[in-house]
Amino acid sequence: GIIFFATEMVLVLVIGDLHIPHRANDIPQKFKKLLVPGKIQYIVSTGNLCTKETKDYFRTLIPNIADIHVVKGDFDEDSNPETKIITIGSFRLGLIHGHQIIPWGDKESLGMMQRQMDVDILVSGHTHRFEAFELNGKYFVNPGSATGCFSSFASNVIPSFVLMDIQGTSVVLYVYQLFDDVKVEKYEFKKQEKREDIF
Repeated sequence: GIIFFATEMVLVLVIGDLHIPHRANDIPQKFKKLLVPGKIQYIVSTGNLCTKETKDYFRTLIPNIADIHVVKGDFDEDSNPETKIITIGSFRLGLIHGHQIIPWGDKESLGMMQRQMDVDILVSGHTHRFEAFELNGKYFVNPGSATGCFSSFASNVIPSFVLMDIQGTSVVLYVYQLFDDVKVEKYEFKKQEKREDIF
């Protein structure tokens, strides 16, 4: 008979550029209502959290502290690494703050970083602007700023964060953006299998 493997859903919260308390007081309440403890397996943060309290809040959402991954932003004074590679399911995920990318947010430069890190998905921040795109069979995600605080790019920033649902070789992204109410958009990415040429 045929054996079906139930692929377990893995939920990853992708969040960053909070700048609390310097540019914002807190994560919006409408976002906090959606972030229910016990539902998320991993937290991946692009940094610029700026306070220990924000990291403590992350710990209330997730049972295992080892599954919280944060890189150092240009305004962070902690000892987090500048880059990090995490394996979640069948995906290698690269994590950077994004200030290393010149020009900031440039797709070609992000592509170079993705190749250097040899990852399937590159997560970066710094621009405070949500973005998700595919380039050469790889996927790039910028969760934007969860507090919607200003950046040197823009003063009218839309607060946003991303939930990644990883199942087998596919990723479904849910992007939460706060206008008057929270709006959700969905993006999908399927990992390209490496072809083994048989001679």
